[in-house]
Amino acid sequence: MSGPFFGSRWIEKPEHVTELEPTALPRGFRAAGIAAGLEPDGPDVGVLYCERPQTVSAARFTTNARVGAPVVASREADLDRLRAVVANSGGSNTGDGARGLETARATQELAAELLDVEAAQVGVASTGVIGTELPREKLLAGVRSAVQQLGDDADGFSRAILTSDRAPKRACLEVELPGGQVRLAAQAKGAGMISPRFATMLCFVQTDAEMSAETVELLTGVTVKRSFDRITVDGQLSTSDTVFVLAGGASGVRIEPESAAELRFGEALDALLRQLALLMVSDGEGAKRVGRIVVRGESEAVEPVARAIANSNLVKTALHGGDPNFGRILQAAGMVYPPGNGFVADLEIEGRLVVSGGEAIVDDLRELEPLVQGQEVEYVLTLPGDGGETEVFFSDLSPEYVHFNAEYTT
Repeated sequence: MSGPFFGSRWIEKPEHVTELEPTALPRGFRAAGIAAGLEPDGPDVGVLYCERPQTVSAARFTTNARVGAPVVASREADLDRLRAVVANSGGSNTGDGARGLETARATQELAAELLDVEAAQVGVASTGVIGTELPREKLLAGVRSAVQQLGDDADGFSRAILTSDRAPKRACLEVELPGGQVRLAAQAKGAGMISPRFATMLCFVQTDAEMSAETVELLTGVTVKRSFDRITVDGQLSTSDTVFVLAGGASGVRIEPESAAELRFGEALDALLRQLALLMVSDGEGAKRVGRIVVRGESEAVEPVARAIANSNLVKTALHGGDPNFGRILQAAGMVYPPGNGFVADLEIEGRLVVSGGEAIVDDLRELEPLVQGQEVEYVLTLPGDGGETEVFFSDLSPEYVHFNAEYTT
């Protein structure tokens, strides 16, 4: 990933935000990533640590009923006062029964011992193939090595969490608040098995702003709903999705509830997570284009309709080929629209009205081709009724995606 972090026309960088070196960390945080042999090459075990005892935090996890051992172990931690995170690629530690849970808890206990924190202050996260054993001794040796190499750069850590990602997804921002400047950083991964309540995605957020655990919890909840909850690559909900947000307070700049500082910091966090979410979609294991579907109408209808369109293989293949076949969008919407309500809709593609009152107003689809050739394509569907509006970002469906996932373990 090169160039500015904020690269999508759909995400506006707040004026009070400056991009720093993407691997930089907020004050008080240290990180490392090392190769422990879980993956064939490259770093695969990462440790993130905040030196300040008063660190507060928040977390979000997958809503899949089948979860990995790291999610189980992390849910049992003190999620409002985490000080460290251990993350690995090379195995999701899912479906390994009691042995897998013992591995997750042993990881927490070792990291706590090495970092002189409580085991309940350590979150764990794993990503990789489901249903295989995560080698415990390799993982624990990796934790020991990573702790010894902790530094003020997040490059190794951001690489240790990658699986099918084309490149690390990371950023560090300087945020100007009324009381001074704070740093806000994040490292994330995600490219496939991505749908609504996150993806096979991990995201670790750090800030040196000072705030209460309640404020971190509030801001995390609001911004996750507007970012990772708004994306899909393949409609699949992972077993391992995890978001950790840690606030250490080393800047000395305090964010009070319902203050101007909270609003400005929330805007920065929102932009950061939404851009990371879009990077996941655009990285969708062979993806060529990203679509955004906006649906307006009755509040009960807009969400299922938007999801049906975003997860339609026919819509996604048309997006990949730059084919303006808008009939597929209407078909997908009609599958889940409440029966008997009368499906009469308006549809715009890149601002051009192509369906009005349920009737096509374009004679030749070929004249729409220039609208769907870019890397980002926007569709707006207006249904009967009012009171509801939603958006979903989605990737196309490419031959590369099929080939990659057909041979993922072999």
